[in-house]
Amino acid sequence: MKSTSLSLTESFVKIFLPIFLFSMVLLNSSCSTDNEDTIEVIDNSQISDDTENNDGTDNDVDENPDTSGAIVFEENFVLEDNRRLVNFVLSNNEYNKFLEGEGDVKMVSQKVYEHFNDDFDFIFILSVEEQQPDGLYYGRSYKVKNDVQGLGMSLYEGTPEYGSLGTLKSVIHMPRTEYIVNGPFLHEIAHYWSNHSFIPTTIGGHWGYSSAGGQLGGFDELIDLGNNTYQGKLNGKNGFGPNANGGNSVPYSNIELYAMGLISSGELESIQVAENPERGSAFGQFTADAITTLTNADLITQHGERVPSVQNSQKSFKALAVIISTTKIGEDQSDTISRHLENFARQGTPDGYWGNTYNFWMATGERASLDIQVLDEDLK
Repeated sequence: MKSTSLSLTESFVKIFLPIFLFSMVLLNSSCSTDNEDTIEVIDNSQISDDTENNDGTDNDVDENPDTSGAIVFEENFVLEDNRRLVNFVLSNNEYNKFLEGEGDVKMVSQKVYEHFNDDFDFIFILSVEEQQPDGLYYGRSYKVKNDVQGLGMSLYEGTPEYGSLGTLKSVIHMPRTEYIVNGPFLHEIAHYWSNHSFIPTTIGGHWGYSSAGGQLGGFDELIDLGNNTYQGKLNGKNGFGPNANGGNSVPYSNIELYAMGLISSGELESIQVAENPERGSAFGQFTADAITTLTNADLITQHGERVPSVQNSQKSFKALAVIISTTKIGEDQSDTISRHLENFARQGTPDGYWGNTYNFWMATGERASLDIQVLDEDLK
């Protein structure tokens, strides 16, 4: 293993400058549908595609959903009586665009704000496909604005284009409602904060070949096999994903919690980053010119302290789920989706059918919460 004890200046030249140039290229690139995903910025919105397959099952339906009465805003735009989701019935043409990766998310968000106040940090758009569409991402995150300093990205404001007056952070689309349970739900939420050049990566928007070991990929243990070859491990097992790690089956990692404003800079751990990594033939193996260690002091010196800090960062979030379909969803389907959402947002352990997957509260180490219940005060 090549020894690397680089100064901050050397680290910047060898690591941050190339990734800065790489990020500039990505601004005009289209999102990939293979495993090594890219991100792009369109009209002040950062988009991240994710193609990690996270199969699983769901069998139970909430027998006693929280019902407060359905509200029919328009014939094709109805707040279900469980008050946890809106069903937006689209034409076949508009619906199919989402299955081709060309869905009009701004049309959906603008429709939301015709009837709802600007109370939501996230809008979740979920198609109702029974199978994963061929060639389509498993999740896509549209970053609407950036209001956090110290994470590698400049501040910007794109909310008006989506109909928001400033609250909305991102819009997420997933083609199947089952992905609420299996993932990449946690993953797509994490994209609001990461990875926007906070650490170097060859996998745009993700942690890549680094020891980040979280929702956006990376290992948490590295074995030097000699000859510049390495074995990445996660949770004690050989293998990791450079862009994702098993859907909702892993919690947010140390660096992700820092990016989210849930731990302090003093708690941020050092990160190992592979220089010029190349995927190997065995799961989790790769070659690299060197492994560089970036300490929390290196990262804070490069990017500055996170603003807002953990002391005054946002820790309670609110979201609206919009289920898109070509015909009105049935009561059983609505109740099933509602139960998935309630479990995901629950400040406690999900129901047994979730197995070993994490909900949002658990994935943050009980540091943050997500509210998906629509209240009367959210309505115009």
